[in-house]
Amino acid sequence: MRATIEVGVGTHGLDAWAAVLREGAAVRLDPAARGAVEAGAATVAAIVGRGAPVYGVNTGFGKLAHARIEAEDLATLQRNLVLSHAVGLGAPLADSTVRLVLALKLASLARGASGVRWETVLFLEAMLAADILPLIPSQGSVGASGDLAPLAHMAATMIGVGEARGAGRTMPAAAALATAGLAPLQLGPKEGLALLNGTQVSTALALSGLFAIERVFRSALVTGALSLDAALGSDTPFDARIHALRGHPGQRDVAAALRILTADSQIRASHKECGKVQDPYCLRCQPQVMGACLDLLRNAAATLAIEADAVSDNPLVFADTGEVLSGGNFHAEPVAFAADLLALAVAEIGSLAERRVAMLTDGSISGLPPFLTRHAGLNSGFMIAHVTAAALASENKQRAAPASIDSLPTSANQEDHVSMATHAARRLGEMAENAAGIVGIELLCAAQGIDFHAPLASSPMLERARGALRAVVAHLDDDRFLAPDLAAARDLVSGGAIERSAADAWDRVALA
Repeated sequence: MRATIEVGVGTHGLDAWAAVLREGAAVRLDPAARGAVEAGAATVAAIVGRGAPVYGVNTGFGKLAHARIEAEDLATLQRNLVLSHAVGLGAPLADSTVRLVLALKLASLARGASGVRWETVLFLEAMLAADILPLIPSQGSVGASGDLAPLAHMAATMIGVGEARGAGRTMPAAAALATAGLAPLQLGPKEGLALLNGTQVSTALALSGLFAIERVFRSALVTGALSLDAALGSDTPFDARIHALRGHPGQRDVAAALRILTADSQIRASHKECGKVQDPYCLRCQPQVMGACLDLLRNAAATLAIEADAVSDNPLVFADTGEVLSGGNFHAEPVAFAADLLALAVAEIGSLAERRVAMLTDGSISGLPPFLTRHAGLNSGFMIAHVTAAALASENKQRAAPASIDSLPTSANQEDHVSMATHAARRLGEMAENAAGIVGIELLCAAQGIDFHAPLASSPMLERARGALRAVVAHLDDDRFLAPDLAAARDLVSGGAIERSAADAWDRVALA
C-alpha cells in the first residue's frame, strides 16, 4: 500500500516530496485548507462584483495589463490565457516529475492566496488520485512570471485540451479526464492565471535533481572508500581532529561518514605501519571536496524545501483585508541559484571520482596491475572505461556553467529580468546520470582492485557494496564486451543499491 501525503496546511518537508516523486505516494488535501481557499475565492468574487480593475482578474496580462476586460468575457479571458500560453516544445517531462508538479501546485493553491475556488483545488486532487498526468513539454520556460508555458499545458489538460497520460498511455486530455469520471473544468475569474503562475515546474525539476544527486553523492563516498582500500591508502586524513580545526560542517560530516565506511577493514589493518606518508588528493582530500559538495547540497535543499511550500502566484489574494496585491513571487531566482549550486556539486562529485578511476588504472600510482588486468598488453582491462569516465566528467563540467546569470527580456520588456531556473533545473537529471556513470565505473575499478588483495577483505559495509556489484558483474579476468558491465554498475548507483548497502553511514551526511 503506497504512502499518502497530505498537503495544504503547514510545511511538508523534503521527505514528503521525495515520496511523491520516487514512490508515487498518494496526495490528498488537508480539509483544514478549505476555509482559506473559499475566503480567497470570495475575495475575487467581490472584486468582480465591484468592477474594480485588478490585474489578471479583469485585465489583460503582461504588457497588456492596461486592457480592461468586461465581466461577460472573464471566463473567456482565462481560457484564452491557458491556450495562448501552452507553447512548450521538447520532450515531455517524466511522469514522476509531472506528478510532483501537480502536488506542488495543489499545495500552493490550498494556501488560499491564489483566489481559486475549492472545486478547482478538488479537481487537481482528483487528477492526482486518478493518475491523470498532463503531457508537459520540457522546454519553453525562462523561470519568471512563473513556469508559464509548462504550467499552461497542465492547465490545458484541466480544461480538456491537449494531451495527457491516463491508464499508462497517452491520449487526448478530455479522454484522459473521462477515464476518471471528470468533465473538463470551466475556469472562473483569475483561475487560469493562478494555475499558470508559479515555480512548480522549476521546483519539481530541481527537487528531482537534488534527490538524484544525493544518491550519487552517497554512492561516491562508498566508491571513494573502496578505492582507498584498493590503493592501500591511509584513513588518517579522515581523523576528526583534522576537520575540527577547519570547521566546515560538511567536511566534518563527510570525514565521519568515511570513518564509518572504512571501519574494521582487514586491508587497511594489513598495511597500517607501511610508512607511506601521503596519498594523492583524490583519496586524501575526499572530506574537503565532498564536504564542500555536501554544504552546497544542504544549501540547495534548504532553499527548495522553502520554495516547495511557497505561494509563487501573482497577484496574491489577502482575504483578511480584501486586497489583491501584485508582486513578483513567480520569479524563480532562488530555484535558479539552488540548481546552479547542485550543478557545481554534481560536476565535482564526478570529477573527483574520475580522478580516482585514473589513479586506480595507473599502476605506477596505485601499485595495482596496469589497467587492473593481470595480462596487460594482451588485455586492455579498464583502460577505455576510464576514457568514458573522463568523457562524462567533461560533459558535466560544460553543463555546470551557471544558468542564473543569463537573462533575456520577454513580453515586450515588461518581464525584463528572468531567472532561467527551469533550464538550470532540467539539466540536473542528465548531469546526475552522467555522474552515476562515472561512480559506477569507479565501483568496477575499485572492486577489481579489492579482488587483487584477496583473501583480505575491506570493511563489512564496503564488502556489502562490492557484493551488490559482484551479484551482477563478475571479476574481469580477460577482456570482454564491457558496455553491459558499465551500464549495470551505473544502474546500481542511480537505482540506490550502493547507497542502501551503506545505510548506517548516512545519518552523518543528511541534507536536513
